Amino acid sequence: MTRSSKWRALAFLGVAILAPLFSAAQNPPARANMCNACHGPNGNAVLKDMPSIAGQPKVFIENQLVLIREGMRDIPQMKGVLDNVPDTELTELANHYTSLKIAKPPAQKQTALYDKGETLSKEMRCGICHLPTYVGRDQMPRLAGQREDYLLYTMRAMKANQAVGRDPIMIASLYGISDDDLKAISHYLSRLNN
Repeated sequence: MTRSSKWRALAFLGVAILAPLFSAAQNPPARANMCNACHGPNGNAVLKDMPSIAGQPKVFIENQLVLIREGMRDIPQMKGVLDNVPDTELTELANHYTSLKIAKPPAQKQTALYDKGETLSKEMRCGICHLPTYVGRDQMPRLAGQREDYLLYTMRAMKANQAVGRDPIMIASLYGISDDDLKAISHYLSRLNN
């Protein structure tokens, strides 16, 4: 194999690998229109206490969709929305939202609150599961750039053991954390642009 044919083969392989990501962003699954009503255009939520799902890890999105479909994660707004949706469609949705960019986080920050949240996030070792950049991986959600209100809402629910269908490790991780500390962590993570 000549050097130029090796480069052509590598280029072809690169296109084959990346093409599904580009087509997912350009041609969203039909069901994505329904998701946009709550999760916002291109997966960036604008509604209070609603998560942005753009840029979340694929496995995380797939897992959450299955848990919701099977009734293991109770989200009243999604009751019946995923009934009888085949796994292949859930995977299409996961591929689509994974390929989208999360919106740029708010630039303004309360310095003392941000710094406190940064310190707490490091002390609590959030980066072990969610990665040091908080972009998530596998079944661990992306926290960087997520809506501040949603992060606080979710951590409060987890702390109160009211987040059914969520990772029980988070319940233990948040045990004894004050509400002021949860606010600081939410503020910090929501301002990260990774």
